[in-house]
Amino acid sequence: MTGDQTKRHPHRTRRLVLGLLLLAAIASTLVLLGPGFFSGLRLADGSLVLRPECVVETTDGQVGLTRGEAKRATSAVALQARGIASADTSGIDEAVLERLADGPPADAGPALTCRGTATSDLQEQQLGAAGLTPRAETLRGAMSEAFGEQSLGGFAPGGVGQGHGADSTHYDGRAIDIFFRPVTEENRRQGWILAHWLVAHAQDLDIQYVIFDDRFWSAHSPRGQWGNYDAPEPGNEILRHLDHVHVDVLGGSPS
Repeated sequence: MTGDQTKRHPHRTRRLVLGLLLLAAIASTLVLLGPGFFSGLRLADGSLVLRPECVVETTDGQVGLTRGEAKRATSAVALQARGIASADTSGIDEAVLERLADGPPADAGPALTCRGTATSDLQEQQLGAAGLTPRAETLRGAMSEAFGEQSLGGFAPGGVGQGHGADSTHYDGRAIDIFFRPVTEENRRQGWILAHWLVAHAQDLDIQYVIFDDRFWSAHSPRGQWGNYDAPEPGNEILRHLDHVHVDVLGGSPS
């Protein structure tokens, strides 16, 4: 290109320079992230993906799952824990099922994350006969089908008016506590099996929050990562949700 041509096309030259600078910035970012950013994140069928709906941390790295795969995997683990033949797990990495069943090595804890998808067009609901809203009743029924008989609390006919924080969703009939007492490693592991199942099924069941074992998951978080739960004082095992899983459903808007 001659000097005259350069003068006639300054915008084209500027775009070329900006494009090269952008490519250089992207390359630098990928170098900082390292090869593990891509190699450690894969779908159950082995294909690479950048933003899977759900991710399970395994000993071999992160495994990405579609939401459907996450639901099948957590349901299979829930049934297996009850000694019932598991659901279809074809195409799901065995390392995923093992981690969801056994938890992280030497310590029960979160292994599955799913992106949050809080629905904004739901209508507000009133308490039913058991003291739960219809959405919460649907949740209770789904848990019963997957986990059988459970030790439940946090609701009562006519509703509850005390025993929880000032803004607790228990008072609205939108929350259920599932108890795993006493606090032992085995009960923590069982609690995490339920917590993972709730996260995987959150979109279908309009789940808003899951709290357990000093951690919480929120449907309002696009990344869906587990965060540290800041328990109120005196910070005992109840307030820290060490002995029970708390789950609540979205409230919806008044008609």
